[in-house]
Amino acid sequence: MKIIHQRLFGLLLFLSSIFCIQANGQVITEGKDSVVVRTPDSTKTQTPKVPFYQFSKWSQPGKAAFLSAVIPGLGQAYNKSYWKIPIIYAGGAALGYFLHYNHKQYLSFRTAYRIRTDGNDSTLDEYVDKYREAATLSRGRDQYRRWRDYTFLYSLLFYGINVSEAYVYAHLKDFDISDELTLRVQPDMLPTLNNKVVPAFTLSLNLKK
Repeated sequence: MKIIHQRLFGLLLFLSSIFCIQANGQVITEGKDSVVVRTPDSTKTQTPKVPFYQFSKWSQPGKAAFLSAVIPGLGQAYNKSYWKIPIIYAGGAALGYFLHYNHKQYLSFRTAYRIRTDGNDSTLDEYVDKYREAATLSRGRDQYRRWRDYTFLYSLLFYGINVSEAYVYAHLKDFDISDELTLRVQPDMLPTLNNKVVPAFTLSLNLKK
């Protein structure tokens, strides 16, 4: 089960990297040996704040974040990033399943431990043929409680990623994209001390104003 939780955490990191990949500058390959890195224009003026009840006057990032906070995935639909919605609900369904399973197992071990330690030999718990020691039931109870709590924290993190991704994407898509930074990669030959040459690459950065 510990491996499952590690994979869940890795999945959250992977999903967050997919959602936030468009938050950085766009990288476009031009030709065979050149790469253009496009960065957003940071000189755009900020939208003034409006009252909470005037939703129609909210900025697009605010609307997207609010919609995703109310219904996960709705902000992505507002941003027309429809391909992200199945990812959000698949991740939410997986986290919901593990949250339910871990809580159910926690309650089961807790009840069994109480029955085992109540001093009444006539009452038998469901694990009587599987675990002989009450300490084993206690460890199982604590373990599933811990896993349940971790899964709940993962769910909150995933919910936050859903909201923040909608906000960031809606904010960045309003920026003016222009060719400000060009990175060129070209093959070259470099001389050595013994009058030989070795293959290499030349990197050139061009800043445009």
